[in-house]
Amino acid sequence: MTRRTDRIGRSLARARAAGPRAVADWNARMLAEAADGTRRGTRWGRGALALVPSVLAIGALGTALAQGALAANFSVTGQPFRLTSNGVEGTGFGAIVNTPAVGRPDGTSTTDTAMARVGFASAGLAGLCGIVHQTIAGVPYSLLLTGGQKVAATPPGSFTTDIDASNLYIQATELQAYGPTTLQNAVLGQSADQVTVAGKPLTGALPGGFGLGSAGGEGGSSIRLHGLNATAYDAEMAGALVLPDLRIRVVAGSATTC
Repeated sequence: MTRRTDRIGRSLARARAAGPRAVADWNARMLAEAADGTRRGTRWGRGALALVPSVLAIGALGTALAQGALAANFSVTGQPFRLTSNGVEGTGFGAIVNTPAVGRPDGTSTTDTAMARVGFASAGLAGLCGIVHQTIAGVPYSLLLTGGQKVAATPPGSFTTDIDASNLYIQATELQAYGPTTLQNAVLGQSADQVTVAGKPLTGALPGGFGLGSAGGEGGSSIRLHGLNATAYDAEMAGALVLPDLRIRVVAGSATTC
């Protein structure tokens, strides 16, 4: 048994060094051995390899947390993620259309995609669900980040916020609500460079570009969204974020709800 365990340990070391392709090839060989009906003792290698994708994903996430990446910014290079909530209430609201630089896996970037940048000087959310889809060694996985109350697949008719955030910004190709939206003291069509959130212009604003600003002075506009659903490239919390019951999970497959 000791000799077999040592052999498996060396195989895992070679797999880590060779990369995802070697991992996938080794997994295929292990599955083929399991399918031929021959009993070879306890399949420690097969069980250990099943943990590799989750370990790699959680390890990368742990590094991001240690560097403070998720504390201030939630994004995936060149890939959108889904951000949902049962509802959002915000004051000091502003929005513009811009063309931010979107990173590619090869390290380059593009500015070909028009997006909406939405900001809140102060916001309350009724739960938060973030879903990122990733592929590790050819196997699909989903990273789920949740906080506060459970976000329903079908948004409720009314909501109570339980997450507080200041200076919240979302960069999205699509942002929608499933119920009534209440917008107060807003100016539709304000020049983008004149729109400010918490006293600062929104990133990427151009003179003459489309903007949704405030008619009531700084912090005068407000919005209430039922059932927020955004296809986002970036969610930035530049100020304080009070997130109860934070939970981060990695699950197999392409999850659509938290």
